[in-house]
Amino acid sequence: MKGNNEQRAGLLSGFAAYGMWGLVPLFWPLLKPAGAVEILAHRMAWSLGFVAIALLVLRRWAWIGELVRQPRKLALISVAAAVITVNWGLYIWSVNHDHVVEASLGYFINPLVTIALGVLVLGERLRPAQWVAVGIGASAVLVLAIGYGRPPWISLTLAFSFALYGLVKKKVNMGGLESLTAETAVLFVPALGYLLWLGAQGDSSFASDGLGHAALLASTGLVTAVPLVLFGAAAIRVPLSTLGLLQYLAPVFQFGLGVLYFHEAMPPERWAGFALVWLALALLTWDAFRTARRTRMRMREARPTTDRTEHQERPPSTAPVSREAADTQI
Repeated sequence: MKGNNEQRAGLLSGFAAYGMWGLVPLFWPLLKPAGAVEILAHRMAWSLGFVAIALLVLRRWAWIGELVRQPRKLALISVAAAVITVNWGLYIWSVNHDHVVEASLGYFINPLVTIALGVLVLGERLRPAQWVAVGIGASAVLVLAIGYGRPPWISLTLAFSFALYGLVKKKVNMGGLESLTAETAVLFVPALGYLLWLGAQGDSSFASDGLGHAALLASTGLVTAVPLVLFGAAAIRVPLSTLGLLQYLAPVFQFGLGVLYFHEAMPPERWAGFALVWLALALLTWDAFRTARRTRMRMREARPTTDRTEHQERPPSTAPVSREAADTQI
C-alpha cells in the first residue's frame, strides 16, 4: 500500500511539474512592459533566493564544500549556466513575441537532438528505430523550414541549447536542486549587476510599474524553483519510462496554448511538419518500451538459472530448522 501511495504521489508531482512548465506561456506576458532580458535577469536573481530557502529547509549544504574543491565541475556548471541562460532568455522572448508554437516545437524535437548529441559527442550507438526517428525528425525540420520560409531557428536553438544543457548536467552529475543553486549562484552577480544598471538608467520596470508588477517579477523565482522541486519528487518515485512520457506534457500544453489561446497561424505545411515530429516521437516511445520489455524478460529468464546455481553450490545445512523459519521459507 505504501509503495502504491508513493508512486501515486510521484505521478501527481510529475503531472504538476510538467503541467506548470506547459502552462508557463500564460505567465510571461503578465510581466510586460518588462523586456525579455529584464525578466531573465529577475528570474536568475530571485531563483537563487528561493532555491537557497529550499536547501535551508532540507538542510542540504554539505555538497557546497565539495563543489568548491572541484574546479572542473565548477567550470562545467558555468557552462550549464551560460547555456540555460540562452534557453530561458529565448523562450521568454518567443512567448512575448507570439512564437509560442515555434517554441513548443523546440521541446518536441529536443529528445531527437539529445539522441543526435549522444551519437556525435558520447559515441553512443543507435538502434535502427532510433535512426529512423532521427531521420523523420530531420525531414520534419526541412518541411517546417519550407513552411516558415526560413529554418525554424527558435525551435532549433531551444532544442540544441536544452540538449546541450542536459549533456553538461550529465557530466556534472548533481541533484536537480543542488545544480540549479550552483547555476543561479554563477548567474546571480551578472543578473544583479544588469538590474542595478537598468535601474540607474531609469529603464527598470521593477520600481516604476507598481507593487503588483514588482511582486510578479519576484515570483519568477517561484516559477523556476517549484516545478523543479516537484520534478525531483517525481523522479525518485516513478519509473524512468513513465517520466519520459510525462515530459511530452509540457510541449503539448504549450502547443495547445499557441494554437487555441494565442491564435497563432498553423498553415497546412506547419501541420505536416509537426505531424512528422510527433511520428518520430511515437517511434522513439515504442522503441523505448520494446527495449525495456526485452530487458525485463532477459532478467527474468536469467534469474532462475542464477537461483538454481546458488542452490547447487550451497552446502546442505545440518542445523535444525525451527517451525517459524520453515514457514518463512515456504
